[in-house]
Amino acid sequence: MTLSVARDASTLQRFWPWLGLLARVVVGGVWLIAGWTKVTDPAASVRAVRAYELLPEDVVPTVGNGLPVLELSIGLLLVVGLAQRLSAIVSALLLLGFTVGIASAWARGLQIECGCFGGGGAGDADAASSYSWDIARDVALLALSVALAWRPLTRWSIDGVISSAARPEPERDLTRSHPA
Repeated sequence: MTLSVARDASTLQRFWPWLGLLARVVVGGVWLIAGWTKVTDPAASVRAVRAYELLPEDVVPTVGNGLPVLELSIGLLLVVGLAQRLSAIVSALLLLGFTVGIASAWARGLQIECGCFGGGGAGDADAASSYSWDIARDVALLALSVALAWRPLTRWSIDGVISSAARPEPERDLTRSHPA
C-alpha cells in the first residue's frame, strides 16, 4: 500500500508541471473571458453586483466597475504564469466569494442571472435554475485554483523562467582529477 501511494505521488510530481499548465490556462482563460465580457458593458456589471443584494449601495458601483479589471488581471497573470501562487490565491478567494454569493441568492429565493460572463441582474425562473451549474463550475475552478496555489510552478511560465535564472549553476569539484 505504501509503495503504491509513493508511486502515485511520484507520478503526480512528474506530470504536475503539465497538469498545472492546463489548470493555469483553463482558470486564467475563464477569468479573461469573464472579465472581458464585463469590462465591455460596465453598466451590466454594476447591475449584476446590485442584483445579489449583498453589498451597500454606495459600494456596488465600485465593485461592479473594479471586478472586471481584477478578473482580467488575474486571468492574464495565470495564463502567462507570473505570480502564480498569489494569482491562484486571489482566484480561489474570488471563486469562494462568488460561490457564497450564488448560494446566498439561491437560498434567499432571488431569481437573478449570475452575471458571471456579462449581463446579470434580475432574471426569471430559468436563470435561477442554473444556480447549481454555476456553483458546480465555480467549485471546480476553485479546486484548480487551490491546486495552483499549493504547487505554483508549472510549464511555460514566467515564474519558471525567473526561478531557473535565479538558481545558481552547480559548482564543479575542481579538486578531483579528470582523465585526460
